[in-house]
Amino acid sequence: MENMIKQEICEKKGGNVMGKRYEKTGIDTIADLYGENVFSLKTMRNYLSETAYKSLLTTIKEGTTIDASIADEVADAMKTWAVSKGATHFTHWFQPLTGSTAEKHDSFIVPDNEGGVVLKFSGKELIQGEPDASSFPSGGLRATFEARGYTAWDPTSPAFIKEGELGATLCIPTAFYSYHGEALDKKTPLLRSTAALSKHVSRLAKLFGIEQTSRPYATLGAEQEYFLIDMNFYEGRLDLIQTGRTLFGQPPAKHQQMDDHYFGAIKTRIMSFMDDLDRELWKLGIPSKTRHNEVCPAQFEIAPVFEEQNLASDHNMLTMDILERVAEKHGLACLMHEKPFAGVNGSGKHNNWSLCGPDGKNWLSPGDNPHENAKFLTVICALMKAIDTYAGLLRASVASAGNDHRLGANEAPPAILSIFLGEQLYDIIEQIESGGAKSSKDGGTIEIGVTSLPKFPRDVTDRNRTSPFAFTGNKFEFRAVGSNQSCAGSNIILNTIVADALSDICDQLEADVASGKVFNEVLQDVLQGIVKKHKRILFNGDNYTEDWHVEAEKRGLPNLKDTPAALKAVQDEKVVKLFEKHKVLSKQELKSRHDIYEEQYEMIISIEAGVAAKMARTMIIPAALEYQSSLAGTIEDVSSCGCKSVETKELLETVSGLTETALSSIKKLEGNIAKEATADMLSSMNELRESVDALEGVIPDEIWPLPSYAEMLFMS
Repeated sequence: MENMIKQEICEKKGGNVMGKRYEKTGIDTIADLYGENVFSLKTMRNYLSETAYKSLLTTIKEGTTIDASIADEVADAMKTWAVSKGATHFTHWFQPLTGSTAEKHDSFIVPDNEGGVVLKFSGKELIQGEPDASSFPSGGLRATFEARGYTAWDPTSPAFIKEGELGATLCIPTAFYSYHGEALDKKTPLLRSTAALSKHVSRLAKLFGIEQTSRPYATLGAEQEYFLIDMNFYEGRLDLIQTGRTLFGQPPAKHQQMDDHYFGAIKTRIMSFMDDLDRELWKLGIPSKTRHNEVCPAQFEIAPVFEEQNLASDHNMLTMDILERVAEKHGLACLMHEKPFAGVNGSGKHNNWSLCGPDGKNWLSPGDNPHENAKFLTVICALMKAIDTYAGLLRASVASAGNDHRLGANEAPPAILSIFLGEQLYDIIEQIESGGAKSSKDGGTIEIGVTSLPKFPRDVTDRNRTSPFAFTGNKFEFRAVGSNQSCAGSNIILNTIVADALSDICDQLEADVASGKVFNEVLQDVLQGIVKKHKRILFNGDNYTEDWHVEAEKRGLPNLKDTPAALKAVQDEKVVKLFEKHKVLSKQELKSRHDIYEEQYEMIISIEAGVAAKMARTMIIPAALEYQSSLAGTIEDVSSCGCKSVETKELLETVSGLTETALSSIKKLEGNIAKEATADMLSSMNELRESVDALEGVIPDEIWPLPSYAEMLFMS
């Protein structure tokens, strides 16, 4: 099998099956291509009356309730546009608690009672749908026999066309909720959390005397990391097919040590894939901006331009889907598990969060001297208060079986939450703590050391790649999100805890100002109090060191090392009160999520254990026994000739010993599977992997039944 795969890979290097190159279809520029499959504001102008357009625009921009009287007109316009793009069906596209997206397709056809059909799409069908929801996880919110689940149109995220080989489907982003109104998805609480954040940002703006010209909102830029391997190798690995990661595999002698893949020249085949990918993303209005090789061979990253958070979250879910579809078209498999290969870098999703105020400005953009910008420092202090108070909850938002393999290694932030502000901002925070900022460290310039280049201005901060929550100039980068996780989970938490911190700040400021106190003096006192109480969350050093772990423990910062420990934070009574106060999640909705994520974690471990046991027993052990038999025959033949075979006998003893150890580990793992002992399954899988990976190091390639790391990482 191995040699057949190698031959197929070599044949592909001729270029004719590397993936179809982009063919011009009358589109001359990227500007014409961009958003062609999106029912955008620009498109709406051509299909809606002025009255309907203005009403829908207000709903989108201000977050107001949709005017039901225009629903039929919008639906008909959307249908007319979609049919012109080749669509035959429509679907409400939603995000259940499975972690992926879901859709049920209905055609536009309606029989005309004369043997033909007409194409119709009503406002009722646009605004609300009713998929059978009985099989989606609900965490006890509803019984299995209660099949009703409703989807509700989210007009703030535009409808789009998903193209197929013979037709297309109109996809309408929607929220998903139960018959009794409980949220069964990730979009609903995300929208609720943005509303809570908007409310308290508006309060703060009023205190600062800022005129509200638009609705405040959070922005998001989600950098997506992923691996690409040849589809033939993927299909030769049962573990990748069923779990998304390699349960066995010995790292090759050369992998990422030379740092020669990072930002390196992109291979022709991969460039073809990336060109195709960008065009597919641009057609859907997804602002793909940056692409490059990542640290590990076969690892890559794509980053978009920042967008309004809800839209950006939807776009990231679409991006993951398109990555897989375009990769398959090019004979590749896209892996978005957090740790598809042991011993080398895994993949994350850098969640870049910022805040746009009602004045239309980024409230995390400091001026030349950040201490002069009071609202900027207020938001910084609000984030300090939010993350220190709810560090465990934010950690829980990125908890998963896959991310447990990544967090804490020297490639991703540790499970300890801390904030990096950089030298200049940290100095200002210390001044606030001692009574008020009176000076600012000069950002200075960086000497490049090359006389032909000018001096470059120094940013307000350097970039701390080891920090889980780092200020990077005009945003905070939350680096702990897993590659295949929805951005919604972390941003629901971020929005809600920042809203809560701003709520407390506004409560105190409003009360003091109402009593006749001077605003600037009161603000200084409030910020000083926050810094004194929450300064422990700040850390500018190397988060990978053991010294930081010791220091974090002294500071009382939580270190929730795995998913079971992290999920306990969701059950804290203060967390329940937080979500209920801001109407983001009810106690029942919160509990349902805890139960779902706990069950998903246990199921994933159980599936991985079952796959590992099957692969080891039916693929690895037979290969080991075949090699033992070959060695034994060789020794017998050599001995019959009167020759010595000391080293060969030692090799046979090694293979035999490892095989016996592996068999013992398989038996132990199977016993733990039968007992449904999750922690013991993990331990047994690790134990089994040691002997299997050691066997891979001694069994010949032509006998070993699995594609190797070297082949998967370097033959893409």
